Amino acid sequence: MPVYSRTSKFLHHMALNYPALCELQFDVERQLKRGSLAPSKDGSHVFVCGLARAGTTVLMRSIYESREFSSLTYRDMPFVLAPNIWSTMQRGSQRSMEEEERAHGDGLLVDFDSPEALEEVFWRLFCGEDYLLDDRLVPHEVDDETTEKLRDYVSMITLRHERSRYLSKNNNNILRIGAIRTAFPDARVLIPFRDPVEQARSLLSQHQRFLEAHQTDAFTRKYMTWLAHHEFGSDHRPFHFVERSLSSNEPSNISYWLDRWNDSYSFLLDRYEDGNSSIKFVCYEDMCADDASTWRNLCDFLELPFTTPSAFRKKTASSDLKPINIDTNPYYETYERARSATTMTSSVLASRIVSPANRFLPASRKSFDQR
Repeated sequence: MPVYSRTSKFLHHMALNYPALCELQFDVERQLKRGSLAPSKDGSHVFVCGLARAGTTVLMRSIYESREFSSLTYRDMPFVLAPNIWSTMQRGSQRSMEEEERAHGDGLLVDFDSPEALEEVFWRLFCGEDYLLDDRLVPHEVDDETTEKLRDYVSMITLRHERSRYLSKNNNNILRIGAIRTAFPDARVLIPFRDPVEQARSLLSQHQRFLEAHQTDAFTRKYMTWLAHHEFGSDHRPFHFVERSLSSNEPSNISYWLDRWNDSYSFLLDRYEDGNSSIKFVCYEDMCADDASTWRNLCDFLELPFTTPSAFRKKTASSDLKPINIDTNPYYETYERARSATTMTSSVLASRIVSPANRFLPASRKSFDQR
């Protein structure tokens, strides 16, 4: 996240810490902009969600480069629930910043216009009691009233950023994929995944990194809690899908992260590996391969012209990492199952039509090291 001044930190505290003020922001903008909002069910939006450290940010940014999507950015903070009002208030005094590496230390650069997973403020406000427990995050149902609010919220964001399709990267959405599909029948859901050992190592590394950061920077901890991002650090709360004690091992142990990986993707596969035409599993290793066919198929699935994406680069594991002295076969069985689920049926591919004249459009080339 960007570096914030003392004044900005105070503004974030006021805008995000108090539920009544959060709801007031949303209600005022919803009422003011009601006549300008797009039809609530319309939109072939894209939702990227999975377990952290699977290349979700690089995937989202590569899609965002198509310039066909609206997405929340750091410029929408802290009044993320009233993006149009906040944009009007900022007019004439646009903030700027040099690109800098984000807090994850993974080579990804951010500025105020970087798209980011900020929509969770909405879910925390309207559904927090249903899924945000003291020690875990659990799947939850979404009622009709909240579904209508979600539709209007997405329309508020697309109005603010002037593109009709909405792009979200929010890992917590794996807790509510069914609700998203109900709200937006034409939406596409992408579920990225990665080699379980590599992803577990990365999760453990980030957890340790954020533990250290939270010890020296209280604002970072508060900021992540306001956004309901509990993947790492001192306020870590894992996704919980199965009836198993979470105290069987600790987050300082690689086994803990392997179990979280297996629980999450087993849960998702049990529900969505049936070739549903609106949901696609995306393998990070396939995206890193030289063959462009994976990306081309993904563009077809999302009804986008084929472009050269930001480079997906598979990181080579450090030779000084400790060996994992446990049986990893169960995790790789789930991994292979997910690999099988990436295959799209011919009927789905046949329904995606991309104009040959638009298949090769210029796009910036950047190299990101997704650790």
